[in-house]
Amino acid sequence: MDTREKILSRAGLHEVLDEHRRAGRKIVLAHGVFDVLSAGDVRHMAAARAEGDRLIVAVHSDAVARKLKGEGRPVLTERARAVLVAALAAVDYVILVDETDIKPLLREFQPDVYACRCNQDSNGADGELTALGIRVAAISLDSKHTSDLIARVHQGMNG
Repeated sequence: MDTREKILSRAGLHEVLDEHRRAGRKIVLAHGVFDVLSAGDVRHMAAARAEGDRLIVAVHSDAVARKLKGEGRPVLTERARAVLVAALAAVDYVILVDETDIKPLLREFQPDVYACRCNQDSNGADGELTALGIRVAAISLDSKHTSDLIARVHQGMNG
């Protein structure tokens, strides 16, 4: 599949998810900014994909990235970040999202698994996700965040 064909609208994603559900496939959803794709991001996507049959990745819009990461971010545009994430072999589909809170997205798409880079106790299988039948897969990877990498680059340039 062409990388660009993996990037879907919300309506397009609902359509393909309906097909996959009818075929009995387990759907996994992950999300993030993915600003300057890192080895940790790639490992996270591979681990998320191992949780099911199809991996959907929600990439946060430029506006949300600025809100979450601060001024000067994102480094890459939302479209560029979506293309990079879609190019990963582990990723089946990508959507761009404007939400900062992931729960409305989980309610809308109702994946079988929510693969998060989180401590399950802090963001885990609360009553709402459990009621929706969504299992939380807390994927803990020992890796530096992109924010750390960008700070080191700036420090090197200014130091």
